[in-house]
Amino acid sequence: MKFVDEAPVQVIAGDGGRGIVSFRREKYIPKGGPDGGDGGDGGHVWLRANDAVNTLVDFRFTRTYEASRGQNGASKDCTGARGEDLYLDVPIGTAVIDIDTDEVLGDLTEANQTMMVARGGFHGMGNAHFKSSTNRAPRIATAGNPGERRRLRLELRVMADVGLLGLPNAGKSTLITSISAARPKVAGYPFTTLHPNLGVVRVSDYKSFVVADIPGVIEGAAEGAGLGIRFLKHLSRTRILLHMVDIAPFDGSDPADNAAMIIAELEKFSPELLDRERWLVLNKLDILPEEEGDAVCDAIVEKLGWTGKFYKMSGLQRQGTKQLVYDLMKRIDEIDGNE
Repeated sequence: MKFVDEAPVQVIAGDGGRGIVSFRREKYIPKGGPDGGDGGDGGHVWLRANDAVNTLVDFRFTRTYEASRGQNGASKDCTGARGEDLYLDVPIGTAVIDIDTDEVLGDLTEANQTMMVARGGFHGMGNAHFKSSTNRAPRIATAGNPGERRRLRLELRVMADVGLLGLPNAGKSTLITSISAARPKVAGYPFTTLHPNLGVVRVSDYKSFVVADIPGVIEGAAEGAGLGIRFLKHLSRTRILLHMVDIAPFDGSDPADNAAMIIAELEKFSPELLDRERWLVLNKLDILPEEEGDAVCDAIVEKLGWTGKFYKMSGLQRQGTKQLVYDLMKRIDEIDGNE
């Protein structure tokens, strides 16, 4: 199935039904009073988080969704039927943004969570409402109010505990393959990852966490270059970022400069995301001899002025991955305990 993480839609709630003008017409009652009934309220439009849905692809084919209108009132004080509500199923982790105001209306982060995005119109009133001691035969009824209309942008932001960040070919897909059952495409050229991948890392029978791998970020991403900036929003819900660095890039570039560039692009995209807890992962240790690899890693850490956690590892050989997974699970448990 094609992964679609963003879709514009228009939602239209149902109009309220009209009230009517009517009078009783019964045998032997020549001057029956008003008996025009109210219309029904229009149906609302709701979004509902469904754990069986994992993409917004359906919203690419149908862009407009409309709830049914309320029925008109009838004689004998009969009220029109209410319009049926319309429920649209979206993946868990969907954010809802009003296109016209750019306001974030809400997030759907739990299964079966619902959110009203367009309210149905209020019903019109029949002439029975307007009778009084001075107006016994009112010929007034009101139309129902129109339903609310909105243009929305749906954004899927994956729900993951750990997010992988780095240049194309930094080894993010290899790592997620090594520590989980996920099998993203892995190849020896850049941009093999074209959409986010999720993997569940099982530490024990009762301990696990979710890792998200997004397309690599390149220089100029904040201005629209490459693929990664489009998907950086998927890291917004993560607790920990793993900044992966290839210690021996095939193009001969400086690993520390590459890491600094990623940090700069992250800051341009979201200072809040830059402040997220971030660990440095120096990958592809298997490419260099042991002493040379250690020396390169130490030089990268020193040049970056890195004071946080860092790991030396090889995702391909699973060297150092066990300790990394253990420490991630421990830290996630600590974060959960403090919330």
